[in-house]
Amino acid sequence: TKQEAEAALDWVAGLLDVSHLLNRKPDTLSGGEQQKVALARALSIKPEVLLLDEPLSALDPETREGVQKELRQLHNRLKVTTIHVTHDFEEAIALGDHIAVLGEGCIKQVGTPEQIFRQPNSEFIARFAMARNIFAGEVIYRDDGTAIFCTEDIELAVATDLRGRLHASVRPEDILISPEPLHSSARNSFGGIITHLVDRGSTFYLTVNLPPDFICLVTRRSLEEMGLAEGQKVYITFKASAIHIF
Repeated sequence: TKQEAEAALDWVAGLLDVSHLLNRKPDTLSGGEQQKVALARALSIKPEVLLLDEPLSALDPETREGVQKELRQLHNRLKVTTIHVTHDFEEAIALGDHIAVLGEGCIKQVGTPEQIFRQPNSEFIARFAMARNIFAGEVIYRDDGTAIFCTEDIELAVATDLRGRLHASVRPEDILISPEPLHSSARNSFGGIITHLVDRGSTFYLTVNLPPDFICLVTRRSLEEMGLAEGQKVYITFKASAIHIF
């Protein structure tokens, strides 16, 4: 009935703290307020499945983060199955229990955020998950049984049972960078030159040419403490287990 519908809307509006916004005109609401009111109206009919199509795409970063947090809290409270469509991988990681990645009109991979993040099954997924360091090559085995991933430019020690022509990916945050060689048990260590710095606020992406190019992630504090700059020789180090083969 109309009364039941109004009661349901009032309950959800109270849950989302938008009761004071329901009678205002849309053009007087901020982007975040519009999304929360729209969400309240959608939830008021008590759907079995809630479809959210890019609900945060038009919001500024601060508002997006706040609405994202409220969506997660709301989902945990109401337990409504939600299909959340987004092109933002970080958003998918923050909100999803399972992620399905679509490309070229079909589902490329389905898994938990950790599986998509750490175990991409193709170059397409690795790029979507922002692995950044992706190489084509061949896995071979030395006489001692050590697995080596070979490209035209470099040989990497890897931990895998696979062999043949494959791809390898290394996440930027899994690479250690230092002005001097590190004494480490990690089996991959190389010297190179910093060719590019990208300032991301609290972090920096550094391109280090060996060759090939490797993209590394460091905090602003680490960058300043080590005095890293373009043109400087540095050393990068990463474990064999940090390399994903697919």
